[in-house]
Amino acid sequence: MDRLAKLNDLLIAENASQNLVAKATIPIVWQRHIADSAQLVELVPATQAPWLDLGSGAGFPGLVIAAMRPDLEVILVESRKRRVDWLERAREGLALENCRIAGCRLEDVERFDAGTISARAFAPLDRLLALAGRFSTKTTDWVLPKGRSAAQEVQGLPKNRRKMFHVEQSRTDPDAGVVVGRGQWSAKP
Repeated sequence: MDRLAKLNDLLIAENASQNLVAKATIPIVWQRHIADSAQLVELVPATQAPWLDLGSGAGFPGLVIAAMRPDLEVILVESRKRRVDWLERAREGLALENCRIAGCRLEDVERFDAGTISARAFAPLDRLLALAGRFSTKTTDWVLPKGRSAAQEVQGLPKNRRKMFHVEQSRTDPDAGVVVGRGQWSAKP
């Protein structure tokens, strides 16, 4: 928890110079961002490495996962230079030796087998799956916080592919959902 408390402080300080999170959420950073990210670890109890976090931005959930699970390799993908610089400073400040940052677009990341894939506020579910599917295998766990649109986004998938996913109610927001699934997603059903 010390690392998470330090992340909280680092984020609030950095947010003064770049808008990592909405200013309205600063008083509730712990619940809105840190606890919201931490719940993902509990949704995949047999978490597999490496954990791939897409569009890491402010570091959610990637930095939280890396802080909570030092035994797990966590790879954060972020293309925006200022955000990459922030993620590097945060990783160093939190001494997260298990965390690697890919400062590029997801399309430019060399393919590897991801054990777990997460993305928070990255893209609509169908687009997210199309972009990240090449990193998935039959045993990849997907944990995708989608807010109020979670069930609707799952329903928007091709009918024969929906069964791969279900929606868990967020433990930090009663109106939000997390899309959870397991398996390989490919462009062809």
